[in-house]
Amino acid sequence: MIQHEPLPESFALTERNLPPITEVAVATMILIVVGGIYMAAQIPGDVSLGPAAALLAVAGVLVLADLVLLSRIGPFAWRIFRIVFGWALLAYLVIAGMIEYAFVTDGTRGAPLVVLSLMLLVYAVDIPLILAFSVARYQEPDPARE
Repeated sequence: MIQHEPLPESFALTERNLPPITEVAVATMILIVVGGIYMAAQIPGDVSLGPAAALLAVAGVLVLADLVLLSRIGPFAWRIFRIVFGWALLAYLVIAGMIEYAFVTDGTRGAPLVVLSLMLLVYAVDIPLILAFSVARYQEPDPARE
């Protein structure tokens, strides 16, 4: 049997009591995907916007709740969070822009386009939030400012 040396204390991943940012963000993504599938199933015909708009509204509230929860975290690796979030946001805005372009060139117009565009905006913010939080939560918190 192979004996392993214990990891030095600096390598230990301490599990901190953090708010459920990832879980709320995943719930948001589920709502956006369900709303997008619901709308895609009805296009190019008449689209009933009620259910999709309701899912979008709940998803929007969840993203705002996530941002509030995130802002209340004490010591955290904010520098790492900002770096990951910024680059991921750039990438997902490009992806969302390409999907938006497909909607427009396929002839989606009016209220359905607005709802789909807002869903893409939530998507473009939510995924970078998940990525950045998932990376930063396991980094050493930034030193306290004096």
